[in-house]
Amino acid sequence: MKRILIIFAHPAVRKSRVNRKMIDAVHGLENVTINDLYENYPDFYIDIIKEQQLLMLHDIIVWHHPFYWYSAPALMKEWFDLVLQHGFAYGEKGRALEGKSAVSVLTTGGRKEVYSEKGRHRFTVNQFLIPVKQSAILCRMNYLPPFVVHGSYTMSTEEIERYAFQYKNLIINLRDEKYSESDFDTIEYINELTEHV
Repeated sequence: MKRILIIFAHPAVRKSRVNRKMIDAVHGLENVTINDLYENYPDFYIDIIKEQQLLMLHDIIVWHHPFYWYSAPALMKEWFDLVLQHGFAYGEKGRALEGKSAVSVLTTGGRKEVYSEKGRHRFTVNQFLIPVKQSAILCRMNYLPPFVVHGSYTMSTEEIERYAFQYKNLIINLRDEKYSESDFDTIEYINELTEHV
């Protein structure tokens, strides 16, 4: 059984029906730790050593946040800048994360069709995530396709419940090693592996 660390960053989680429901769905799962950055660091003073120790204790790292301005909320970016230090996460001697897996979990207000070459945003979510993917690769991690929830602003209660259920199943299946490397080769979003559970 793999140990999963969910690094959650949402500056206004009480206003987010979708993210609240998703986090509630995975709360209390065995071998799953939820690290709520805005709850733990309201002053933005990140305990770097504590965060690095948490990373070392887990096998799979989940970066869960809303998609703000084609990126992550400020505290998530600060976490990347401070915690993934040279000599710890990358560089010749920085091998603490080597072999671990990472996955981005995002919620967007926009529908999927606006995240395309012909859509309003001109690029796909995976193209916007290239800096995150490359950061994981630099840290010698295995970066998995993202789990993406589109259209969160107009979603019905039933749709929110369905995504929360899929998210919970994703975390359980990752923890229990239900996927093989080849499962990720041809999919755009990891959601595709959770739709039929």
